[in-house]
Amino acid sequence: MKKPLFSTAYLGSIEYFANLVRHKNIFIDVGEHYIKQTYRNRCVIYAANGKLPQIIPVVKVNGNHTKTKDIKIDYSGRWQKNHWRSIVSAYNQSPFFLYYKDDLETIFEKKFDFLIDFNTELTKIILNFIEAETTIHLSEDYIDSTEPETIDFRNSFSPKKPPTLSHPSYIQVFSEKYGFIPNLSIIDLLFNEGPNTLDYLLDL
Repeated sequence: MKKPLFSTAYLGSIEYFANLVRHKNIFIDVGEHYIKQTYRNRCVIYAANGKLPQIIPVVKVNGNHTKTKDIKIDYSGRWQKNHWRSIVSAYNQSPFFLYYKDDLETIFEKKFDFLIDFNTELTKIILNFIEAETTIHLSEDYIDSTEPETIDFRNSFSPKKPPTLSHPSYIQVFSEKYGFIPNLSIIDLLFNEGPNTLDYLLDL
């Protein structure tokens, strides 16, 4: 059995989900050393002034050698309320925001100790929204990419990398102002395309 291997992601990018939904079972590596400035703790949405990164503050309990499963969320600030407020401001005029918002807001109101748990719950609910037949498995420890049948996507998606796929345009809330912006967080596609999200992903 093939073993597609992903990093955790906060409301992952469209390309992240496009690869996720192509597999029945995917594995998220919780044993890898956490890498900063990646989609592991950030997403990018389309706000009134263009691209807006949303970054979850984290605590690396063992410094640069902290495993992903041990990364804690820093609640010294009001990041949850600020992130949700930004999402509402960016997407409350989108066609499908009201349809999905209550379930997502419930997750943003919970307090998760660990980043992996927050990210995984969000990823699962997105997969449920779009009716993707993909099951998430968390690894017990680090997975070596040389293991047989492993397909390693852990470092394939980064805010620093341009999109690798051709993204057909769809109507975005502020596209008349700034034009189409590809490969944002999955919620940009979800709120604007709703039930068409899975077809869009599979067509990439």
